[in-house]
Amino acid sequence: MPIAELRLIERIRRRAGSANRLVRTGIGDDCAVLRGSGAKDWLVTTDLTVEGVHFRREWHPARAVGHRCLARGLSDIAAMGGEAEAAFLSLTLPRPTPQQWVDEFMEGYLALARRFGVTLAGGDIAESKAGIGADTMVVGTVPRGRAILRSGAKPGDQIYVSGRLGAAAAALAELRAEKRAKGTRFPHKQNRLVWGTQSCLLPEPRLSLGRWLGERHFASSMIDLSDGLSTDLAHICDESKVGAVIHPEKIPLASRGTKALQFALHGGEDYELLFTASSKAKVPPAIGGVQITRIGEMVRDRGMWLLRQDGTRQALRARGWQHFGRNR
Repeated sequence: MPIAELRLIERIRRRAGSANRLVRTGIGDDCAVLRGSGAKDWLVTTDLTVEGVHFRREWHPARAVGHRCLARGLSDIAAMGGEAEAAFLSLTLPRPTPQQWVDEFMEGYLALARRFGVTLAGGDIAESKAGIGADTMVVGTVPRGRAILRSGAKPGDQIYVSGRLGAAAAALAELRAEKRAKGTRFPHKQNRLVWGTQSCLLPEPRLSLGRWLGERHFASSMIDLSDGLSTDLAHICDESKVGAVIHPEKIPLASRGTKALQFALHGGEDYELLFTASSKAKVPPAIGGVQITRIGEMVRDRGMWLLRQDGTRQALRARGWQHFGRNR
């Protein structure tokens, strides 16, 4: 088995070497940043969606899988403060895959693309001997030299998140509980219930919010919340070479119950934005109808901590999603 995902990426990053003059930012951020010829730079991101890892056909409707496949890439563009322009999609399909499933997948994918003015400009299709796989590359633009990176946070900067956190993890926990109680497949009624009530199946990429933060120079660093708050915050800390203190009572929770905070901290797949801003910045409580919440501050000491009510600190470890790691 390969080493854990984050260590593997860092190993590849070291072996890849330094970027050439065309590449402003390479491995280590939500998107690569390529120098443009005019007033804009190019953003490029790629994401794999794998059956059995990112979705299960008995749990996730095909339209939702298509939607989420593109939403992941659009969320990366949002995290850089950019605007999405075009997408490329490569599909691997087992021979028994029903054509209806493929059609519905594409309906979900293309509906989201049309809503954000993104053109599906190419891709590839191949037969798979295992499950379904979808690899999406999204290309976007950002004003030259203005991409918001993970490396810009400074001690004293305040930490913010958009929306509410933990919905996807709570929904997954419900599905797993139903599976244990009722077997490997769910009654159709339950599937409709999950489809109709869990917005985690149709995450909303925060493109407008990301551009707003970039245009007004609010965000000193930013990342999208795909792997969980603890893991994604650790990326900002590592790239910015700072630490973070989080006020757990301020985290906007999307679910209730004893595990709500754990879902928000480590659950992942929220696709909200986590960003830092100067303590002097007047960040509003809502931007474009999206709730914005201050949840902590960056500090000079390396590491991450939860601040208890009595003023003491509890170490916060990155326990979000990591391929080849100790996941939930």
